[in-house]
Amino acid sequence: MYKYFLVARNTWDETLAYRLNFVMWRVRTILQLLTMYFLWLAIIPQSSSFLSYSRDLMLTYILGTSLISSLVLSSRTYEVGDNINNGTLSNFLLRPINFFLYHFARDAGDKAMNIFFSLGELTILYLLLRPPIFFQTNIETLLLSLFAALLALLLYFFINLLLGFIGFWSPEVWAPRFIFITILTFFAGGLFPLDILPKPIFSIIELLPFTYLLYFPLKIYLGQLMLSEIFKGLMISGFWTVIFYFIARLVWQKGLRIYTAYGR
Repeated sequence: MYKYFLVARNTWDETLAYRLNFVMWRVRTILQLLTMYFLWLAIIPQSSSFLSYSRDLMLTYILGTSLISSLVLSSRTYEVGDNINNGTLSNFLLRPINFFLYHFARDAGDKAMNIFFSLGELTILYLLLRPPIFFQTNIETLLLSLFAALLALLLYFFINLLLGFIGFWSPEVWAPRFIFITILTFFAGGLFPLDILPKPIFSIIELLPFTYLLYFPLKIYLGQLMLSEIFKGLMISGFWTVIFYFIARLVWQKGLRIYTAYGR
């Protein structure tokens, strides 16, 4: 396992080598966060609520999406399609290294970097803006929220691998990924809590895997779910994680059968 630790550490070093790219990414993240923050600050007056969300709960949710996104939605699996299309996948097939674990380690290094900076950014924003946010103090709730986020991390990893495996059949992997990320931001609850949608629509979205990437861990943190609802959500999230794992393994095996190392 030490070699995968080195892969994660090298990913951290690689990110620091391209500082301008990383800084621009963080600037974009901060601007998006501030846009959503001031939007909801204006929508919900002080000492009032909007569809069962008080100002402090809504602002906590919006700020929380930044931190959870750094843990769950940051990923280096966009490289998978490139590995297949330029033939560098052969390097992994010829070496004693697990392709899935290698890219998971790459993800881990990237996530560590993003979480580190996200915590720093949120701390600075809190000191500057002094937002009325909710702090969860129940240890059990915090642990359940963290566990839900870790399940979401695995789920997102396998979904992204599947997007990368499109490279086995098509050289165009960026367009499907861009469309997916755009749709995912909405259905994961990255713009607002999903339960403010009409109940029939939310009931359908609740069954989709994307709901458990951001919305579900944050709802647990806010203490708005009963224990039975939390366990139900964890089971659904775990179910989707296992399903996407086996689909990823199946697509990987089928893709290797037609892989021609084009470009090598």
